[in-house]
Amino acid sequence: MSTETEQPQSTDPVAPKPVPPRPPVRDEDPEDQENLQMQVAMRMVGSAMVFIGFLQVFLSASTGAEISIFPMIIYFSGMAMWAYSSVDNLTVRYTVMAVSLLCAMAFMHFGEVLFWHKYLIYWGTIGVVVFFMFKNPKKPAGS
Repeated sequence: MSTETEQPQSTDPVAPKPVPPRPPVRDEDPEDQENLQMQVAMRMVGSAMVFIGFLQVFLSASTGAEISIFPMIIYFSGMAMWAYSSVDNLTVRYTVMAVSLLCAMAFMHFGEVLFWHKYLIYWGTIGVVVFFMFKNPKKPAGS
């Protein structure tokens, strides 16, 4: 082809729009997502078990009624599940789990709940709730 047959170029060329960069590819492992979902589920179930056990202990302590060992087993099992899914420090996590399971097994062994047991659970739970209420949340690393 000759240069004479080429079409003249316009004096107002349209500049091509820049193509936006592709978003970064995340290297998320599906196994990590499953572990995170399981942690959230364990945290919810553990918190619910602690609440159910504490509610029965609270009602028994306030009315003076007798309770069996099952609310205590539910309470301490929920505490172990919550600690496993929520506590980041391994020493604290496994200490809380061991003490919780030891308490549950002690109640199973002795088979009775005394009045001071109920008040110890009651005030201990209130102390833990107050501690977490006034604890400052972690700041993100980017801030």
